[in-house]
Amino acid sequence: MSEGITPSQTVGPFLGIGLPWPDGPFVVPPGTPDSIVIEGRVLDGDGQPVPDALVETWQADPDGRFDHPDDPRGRAAAHGGFRGFGRSATDPSGNYQIVTLRPGALPCPGGGTEAPHLDVSVFARGLLDRVVTRIYFADEAEANAADPVLASVADPARRATLIAARAGDGGGTAGDGACGRFRFDIRLQGELETVFFDA
Repeated sequence: MSEGITPSQTVGPFLGIGLPWPDGPFVVPPGTPDSIVIEGRVLDGDGQPVPDALVETWQADPDGRFDHPDDPRGRAAAHGGFRGFGRSATDPSGNYQIVTLRPGALPCPGGGTEAPHLDVSVFARGLLDRVVTRIYFADEAEANAADPVLASVADPARRATLIAARAGDGGGTAGDGACGRFRFDIRLQGELETVFFDA
């Protein structure tokens, strides 16, 4: 007789079994006009790649609406097959890639707006639960300065860990046909650790 799996085991060994997503990293179909690519690496506390992590994104469409029936402003428009959700497993070098549309700004409950961003969950070996962060865009400086979530991070140097840098225009790979590329590395620990939020 063998013992069952205990709840305290990490998610790492099960990523390939329980979390595959049919569309993978494509939040929009390959070749969608105005699509962008967000790419980077998942790194551990020593700066080494994590080859078996999974990066999951959820975001609003360019109009700031979610592809969900509970969005109070109405469900996202079609926008060329936009789904709002993507998952990318890392490769042996820790690389991931998401092909999507740039999100729009979101209204805040108390007024004002949140800057365009993607919500991100990272699953990896050694983690008892996912870690949650956000990806903002470096070329949205004015919107970022007014964002209440970014402002809640007291240290400006730590805020920088939430900003994706432009990595070029076009040059899409894997048939993504993207018109813009952004770089966002996720560091799970260490001096340059990415800011993570309570889920």
